[in-house]
Amino acid sequence: MSPIIKKKGERFTIPGKYLLFILTVLCTAMMLVTFSTDIFNKPLNTIVGYVIVPFQKGLSSVGSWLSARSDELVQIRALLEENEELKRQVAELTLENTQLQQGWRELNTLRELYKLDGKYEEYDKIGARIIARDTGNWYHSFTIDKGEEDGLAVDMNVIAGGENGGLVGRIVSVGPNWAKVTSIISDNSNVTGQMLATGDMLIVSGDLSMMQNGMIRFSQLLDSAGVVVTGDKIVTSDISDKYLPGILIGYIGEINLDSNKLTKSGSVTPAVDFEHLDEVLVILELKQTVSE
Repeated sequence: MSPIIKKKGERFTIPGKYLLFILTVLCTAMMLVTFSTDIFNKPLNTIVGYVIVPFQKGLSSVGSWLSARSDELVQIRALLEENEELKRQVAELTLENTQLQQGWRELNTLRELYKLDGKYEEYDKIGARIIARDTGNWYHSFTIDKGEEDGLAVDMNVIAGGENGGLVGRIVSVGPNWAKVTSIISDNSNVTGQMLATGDMLIVSGDLSMMQNGMIRFSQLLDSAGVVVTGDKIVTSDISDKYLPGILIGYIGEINLDSNKLTKSGSVTPAVDFEHLDEVLVILELKQTVSE
């Protein structure tokens, strides 16, 4: 083997077979060193610690975040479904509660009418439901769901329940299955009444200015009549031309002496709540009149 001689002016080169031999020896030596010692482990571990481990931590954090969001979405979906179910149950319970309240109110009304029926048991009566009324908050005129087919006629008296129950008004027109009622709080209504305690006569009338307070007025009570005080009962009189006798109208409120010094007038609290009416009783009798 001839030695490598570098001639003047030529670049130094190593023949390929020598370069391959040198590289082979180096690789073999490095393999032996790697298997027999841990000289390269520390640098590799350092590289792994600074590069691979943070990357793995990042992947783990991203995975945990995605897993948490996935669990949250599942929980949100479950909560939305539960919310819809609760809304449905609330709607059902609200409907049931409304029906129960309506049923309870109707039951109380029927109880009041039953008591009223017993109070005026000498009269034949039929129950009716109010199906329409004129504008306003007060039942000064309304329509019921009974008519000629049920035996109703014009001028039949109408009563309703309440704390004590009493006169509502009278029928003014009637059809086959309906009838219209004008109540005693209407401004064109006049009822001949009498004081239950003393028997003294007076006139009870509707009054638009007093109706807003749920009141009606009385007049033509003689000043010479017996002692009359607030709270005394007024009932329909025997001489009333349209109303049967003995039906409770209301209670004396304010009492005033008229300017003529001969009569008294004032307010009356009706026995019936004319702001809240649903059911009424119609007395199937007409006031007896004397023909000419």
